[in-house]
Amino acid sequence: MDKVRVRVKPGSRKGPLVESGPDGVLTVYVTERAVDGAANEGVVTALADFLGVPRRDVAIVRGHQARNKTVMITGR
Repeated sequence: MDKVRVRVKPGSRKGPLVESGPDGVLTVYVTERAVDGAANEGVVTALADFLGVPRRDVAIVRGHQARNKTVMITGR
């Protein structure tokens, strides 16, 4: 299990896209807006695709309503 720090950019035209920063934080651009958890679902999907793991192995553990999140990755 790995914990990953993530910065989310909801409603982005660039998305879905994941970029790695020099400080180890992943920036996730998603097209979904931050309404009713839609952006969180987009983050999970984008990270799963980027890391090559199933969606069930990606879970947001901290920051559900914030742009900065902590995500747990299992199965790697």
